[in-house]
Amino acid sequence: MSIQETRIILKNIGKIDPRNIDEYISASGYKGLKKALTMKPAEVFEEVMASGLRGRGGAGFPSGLKQKFTSESRPGLKQRYVVVNADEGEPGTFKDRVIMEQDPHIYLEGAIIAAYAIQASMVYIYIRGEYQESIRNSQKAIDDAYAKGILGKGIMGTDFDCEMEIKLGAGSYLCGEELTMLESLEGKRGNPRIKPPFPAEIGVFKKPTLVNNVETLANLPAIIAHGKDWYRSMGTEDSPGTKIFTISGQVNKPGYYEVAMGITLQQLLDLCGGMRDGRTFKAALLGGAAGTFVDASMLNEQMTFDNLQKKGATLGSGAVMIFAEDDSLYDMLHNCLRFFKHESCGKCVPCRVGTTMLVKKADDLRNGHPDKEKLLADMVRDAEMMAGTSLCFLGQSPVLPLKSAARYFSKELIG
Repeated sequence: MSIQETRIILKNIGKIDPRNIDEYISASGYKGLKKALTMKPAEVFEEVMASGLRGRGGAGFPSGLKQKFTSESRPGLKQRYVVVNADEGEPGTFKDRVIMEQDPHIYLEGAIIAAYAIQASMVYIYIRGEYQESIRNSQKAIDDAYAKGILGKGIMGTDFDCEMEIKLGAGSYLCGEELTMLESLEGKRGNPRIKPPFPAEIGVFKKPTLVNNVETLANLPAIIAHGKDWYRSMGTEDSPGTKIFTISGQVNKPGYYEVAMGITLQQLLDLCGGMRDGRTFKAALLGGAAGTFVDASMLNEQMTFDNLQKKGATLGSGAVMIFAEDDSLYDMLHNCLRFFKHESCGKCVPCRVGTTMLVKKADDLRNGHPDKEKLLADMVRDAEMMAGTSLCFLGQSPVLPLKSAARYFSKELIG
């Protein structure tokens, strides 16, 4: 049976003008928000918890639980914030850009629902500075929402106030990490903070802050409008709902696809029209540079958070890069390591020195090192040390592509 897309988040794309709020409203837009405003705030995040929605930015943390933690953190404190992580710097990932450019109201609606759930009166949208069309369309959507009374004082005739403002990033990959992003949002240099405390307790301007990515928030309108049981009818028990995958590389139809969670890698390949020019599948990089390589033995595994984790792989942001038999896995791994070296902020020694050292050893791996097997083992050991001692995810990430490449393609790497 052929696999078809299940479009929940992307349902309006190609059907409405993204810069026309009336067309969004006519397509059942803001009905989820209207319903949420008739519920108690706790009922909103309880519905999200019951739906099983997990964060779509990469970590897969239960979204409703995150809302609950932020809502209940530091009782008696009135000011709370929602921050939309629209920085999207992971190589191979472009799903959030698609949403922001082609249907911005859907994630704005989700952000307002989240703000109501935690009783936050301010939403900041941190958008990658290079995403000019995303910025323009999101700002137009915000302006139109204010004009319609969907943002501002007493939204939609209620006593709930919600303001919204866009803040621009300057291209740093590191600012996609939530605490580093909050530093940048406050006007500081984008350096990571130490966890704990987490944003739910001490976030932007030292206030409880809910940080969600664009795709995560874009799920909320449908969940509230249709209910948890409807949402759970798609996907799997541990990973309900849909996921947007961004497919690139050696496939006939690269692009973005929204499918029910639990699809296999082979089914994704089929959805993309198969391998380009009849090539043979060799590998996939799941989750971007901070993801894992897999070989053909993983083609029939379900693409869910828990199943891939059990297999030593990652779902991550949903980026999937496909490689054929004539592509060099060494070149791809080398590019990943160079990327981490370039993006390191230099604040902590394990990352600053470790990323430089890994690139040097990767060069030696190609340039005739006398004991390549030992060198590759040393690289994995170094990356594991970095993962345990680096301050943030950047220094903790090189072990993922490196260890998985060594697991599946060691003969090619040391040959």
